[in-house]
Amino acid sequence: MKGENEPEGSGRTRLLRSIPLFSHLDDQEFAEVQRRIIEKRFQKNQIVLLEEETAKYMYVVYGGKVRVVHLGSEGSERILAVHKRGDVFGEMALMDAKTAPATVISMEETEIGLISKETFEAFFLQKPKVLLQLVKILCQRLREAQLVLKAITLPDAEQRLRSILSHLSRLHGVKDARGIVIALRLTHKELAGYTSVSRETVTRLLHRMTQEGDLEMLENRTILLKPEFQQKIRLL
Repeated sequence: MKGENEPEGSGRTRLLRSIPLFSHLDDQEFAEVQRRIIEKRFQKNQIVLLEEETAKYMYVVYGGKVRVVHLGSEGSERILAVHKRGDVFGEMALMDAKTAPATVISMEETEIGLISKETFEAFFLQKPKVLLQLVKILCQRLREAQLVLKAITLPDAEQRLRSILSHLSRLHGVKDARGIVIALRLTHKELAGYTSVSRETVTRLLHRMTQEGDLEMLENRTILLKPEFQQKIRLL
């Protein structure tokens, strides 16, 4: 939490300053925004934010990861996005004062900074350069939503899964000599929620892709996409 020790506080200051949305605040404004941030910790699979609360706060991920999901009537999840350390989210609901049709859930032990609507309006909506960054963020959100929508409307389940894995590799991929490692620990159930297919189908398809040499399931539940995968995705 804030103030527990200096290294943690210094690390969070550097993290916030590295985020374009905060970089255009002067030192006094930045210090005041940081003072107002409410910091919280969440264990794995805890609800960070309910749908009805989304118009109250913008979030900064200090550490860990969260998934943004639409909850079905029977408790099923459809994953809309995953946010990692250094990501901000929730700005759209603060700008139009409407709740987002989604719930935010931690994927691992996670630290979040909450920025209230009042702070957002006082410090972020009054500076043209910050507004420009907000427009860029919203454009990025729109592009990501379009890519996910395109993926989940593909007629074939394997095409959907390959398209979503490719999308995740662009957002969370780390290149190494073997290919691209998706730096997210996703269960088969979570991948199913992303691709709008059953968990059993995801398991079967991942097994097939592994046998074909397209990918490898690593020990820490991350996924290695091999060059063969990249060659096939170009054909979709």
